Amino acid sequence: MTNGGEAPWLSERALAALIMGLSAVVCLIVLALIAFPDALRVEGLDVSILPRVHAILNGTTALLLSRGYVLIRKGNISAHRRTMIAAFVLSSLFLLSYVLYHSQAPSARFGGEGWMRDLYLAILISHVSLAPVVLPLALYTLVRGLRGELRQHRKIARWTFPVWLYVAVTGVVVYLMMAPYYPS
Repeated sequence: MTNGGEAPWLSERALAALIMGLSAVVCLIVLALIAFPDALRVEGLDVSILPRVHAILNGTTALLLSRGYVLIRKGNISAHRRTMIAAFVLSSLFLLSYVLYHSQAPSARFGGEGWMRDLYLAILISHVSLAPVVLPLALYTLVRGLRGELRQHRKIARWTFPVWLYVAVTGVVVYLMMAPYYPS
C-alpha cells in the first residue's frame, strides 16, 4: 500500500517480474555484445568520444547520489526525489551509451604493468561484479520511494546507495586508468 492507502498500480509479483526481467534483458544484451562484438557494428560510426561521456555521466551520477543523500538527511524530500530521479536518468543514459559504444568499438586493453595492473584488475572486477546489481536495486528503491512506501524505501536504499555510488565512482576510475589505451 502507498501512503494514501490505495493499492499500487502494479502488484508486488508483477513489479518483481518487471524489474528482474528488465535487468536480465540488459545483462543478456551486455553479454551478447561480449560474445558477438561485431554483430551490430555499423561501418564508419565514430563512438570514440563515448568513454569520456561515460566518465562524465558516472561522475555526475556519483555527485547526484551524494547530494541526494545529504538532502534526505536534511529532510528535504522533494529535492531528494528530484536528485535521485536525475541520478537514475543519467545512469540509464550511461547504460544506453555503454551498449552503443560496445556494439561499435573493439575492446581496449589495459596496458599497465605490475602493481598498477593488479590495482586496475581489482577495481575492474569489483566494478563489473557489482554493476549488474545496480539496475534492480535502483529500480526497486526508486519505485518504493515514488509509491510512498517509505519503510521499504529506506530499507533497500541502505543497500542501493553504497553499491550504486561505488559503481559510479569506480566507473570514473576505470575510465581514467584506461584513457591512455583507448584508440583515438
